[in-house]
Amino acid sequence: MQGKTDVKRKAFRAAFPYTIPIFAGFWFLGMTYGIYMNVSGFSFWYPMLMSLTIFAGSIEFVTVNMLMGAFAPIQAFLMTLMINARHLFYGISMLDKYRGTGWKKIYLIFGMCDESFSINYTADIPKDVDRGWFMFFVTLLDHFYWVFGATLGGIFGSFIQFSTEGLEFVMTAMFVVIFLEQWLKEKDHRSGLFGLCLSALCLAVFGPDRFILPAMAVILLILTLLKGTLEKGGGEG
Repeated sequence: MQGKTDVKRKAFRAAFPYTIPIFAGFWFLGMTYGIYMNVSGFSFWYPMLMSLTIFAGSIEFVTVNMLMGAFAPIQAFLMTLMINARHLFYGISMLDKYRGTGWKKIYLIFGMCDESFSINYTADIPKDVDRGWFMFFVTLLDHFYWVFGATLGGIFGSFIQFSTEGLEFVMTAMFVVIFLEQWLKEKDHRSGLFGLCLSALCLAVFGPDRFILPAMAVILLILTLLKGTLEKGGGEG
């Protein structure tokens, strides 16, 4: 029993520092979401339970309007699929990393958001740290940060008078930092350059509201076709 406790404690200590930037982003954006729910007429139970069970920031904001409109389950399903379709690509990327994690795999799949995916996919996990528990605690901490922020926003939203406009940029800044950290760790930057160029091309062609899915599809196709070349180049570097 003590051995298992030590394994979990070591994994938690290794995972926690990686999630500190996520805490900053989720704290502000979760608070914003809770405040938005509050001013829309919902009690704090709504943002607390929705953040706990849905755990998808973008669709949670959209759900506010869905709850205030007519009952349309098919529209809600299609909207959710469109907004969160990128997680299909995340899941494919994590197939090997989630293998062998036992019962934790169920929660890892449920709790895989953009931020936990970025950390679990790129983190250099120490050899003496259990990989499954490390990814579990990264996911659990990110989930907790979001639920905590959303709940506080829902509770204290009516007492906050200042404008929260622009707080969503915190998440953009955080992703820029994650990208730069991965860029500095890699010797071969071709995959990153492909991603930037193809995303910019799709943005120009499809516009800001529709470019994400085409960009991810094209990036997946190109990187799959060039996988052997990129791995060979990375190994030689």
